[in-house]
Amino acid sequence: MSNYLAIATVTATLQRTLQSNIQVDVDGARVTTVRPDRLNSGSPEAGVNLYLYDVLHNPAWLSADLRRNHSDEKYVKQSQTGLDLFYLVTCYGNDVELEPQRLMGSVVRTLKSKSIVTKEMIRETVADSTFTFLVGSNLAEQVETIAVTPIDLNVEEISKIWSVFFQTPYSLSVAYRATVALIDSGDIPTKPLPVRNLQPHVTPYQPAIVQVKTTEALSSIWLPQPSTTPLILASSTLVIQGNRLSDTITQVRIGNVKATPQTATDRQITLEIPSIPIESLRAGIQSLQVLHPRQHISSNVVPILLRPTIGNITVANVRGRGKDPRSADVTVEVNFIIDQNQEVGLVLSELSLSQSVEYSFDPNKYRQANSKSITFAVSDCLPGTYLVRLVIDGAESLLTVDTDRTSPTFEQYIGPIVVIP
Repeated sequence: MSNYLAIATVTATLQRTLQSNIQVDVDGARVTTVRPDRLNSGSPEAGVNLYLYDVLHNPAWLSADLRRNHSDEKYVKQSQTGLDLFYLVTCYGNDVELEPQRLMGSVVRTLKSKSIVTKEMIRETVADSTFTFLVGSNLAEQVETIAVTPIDLNVEEISKIWSVFFQTPYSLSVAYRATVALIDSGDIPTKPLPVRNLQPHVTPYQPAIVQVKTTEALSSIWLPQPSTTPLILASSTLVIQGNRLSDTITQVRIGNVKATPQTATDRQITLEIPSIPIESLRAGIQSLQVLHPRQHISSNVVPILLRPTIGNITVANVRGRGKDPRSADVTVEVNFIIDQNQEVGLVLSELSLSQSVEYSFDPNKYRQANSKSITFAVSDCLPGTYLVRLVIDGAESLLTVDTDRTSPTFEQYIGPIVVIP
């Protein structure tokens, strides 16, 4: 494991590795680590930009610390967090001489041959005078290997990433994932007391969750989702599959809420989410566990993604005339309560077949209380009709698809929409 410099050390190591190779392939090219929307003003004519656009907890390490401390909060082992780092690699330069494409070839070749971040590479980076800010990094002492693998993004996924950088033209890009970077908590574990006597006891078998699915036939409307990330709404019925799931009393915990399932067998549990008070649920990534209260045991933790559903949308305080961009306050109401500490974003996509315009906005900074509605200060937005999506802690609301075969908009998105006059 390593300290708080782990993320920056991985980025610097990749930057240094790429730099040593692309400068040989394309003369004068260098590697930067700035936001893509700053490339036009502060970057050289030819080069590669390595931008860390997302950091997620590694699923395999989510439950690693569950038994590292006693009930009195005295640590018996140093806790650690496993992270997956997601990078957007952008190539730019003279298109006439195909510099971006030559650089992309160099990047792909380099990261294929250097797909494992070795301890030697990390030590050389920390010792490099260019990265004096990494003095004190102990990432090289991490036991787990850091692997760099490419991510295949379709047009929609890469468009979503670039839409965050407002009014920034797209440049040739590819995505990579570096996993896993372990960060320790810094807590010093206490030495346990010596054992006075041994008392053997029998521990019941722990229930195990293998898969979580839903009974809704959304696959006919939406593209098939990986089995680990089903489309879950407030109206969904969960099907939890695994082993030893049933007991005399069986409960399911979603986040901090406990619920009694409708059916429970050793291999499968059915839970209707509408049976849970919606005020107690939150959109975003939530933990799911099967509990056996009488045995005082619980299953492994499985992450699920609760997606919000948009209700009413109102527009107020519209400013701007004619063909000028508009500014307005857009209020969106959803079915889940939004906590003040939740990350929320608004995405507007123009409802047009002839052109594609997309905007992303953050909510007003000062949110007074938890609420089902949230207001966004929309600016520099062209007048028109837009599809509306709300993203809460990474969970994106679904668009409505026209399923009427006789409709001229069959299999197209038709809502929810907002009109910016």
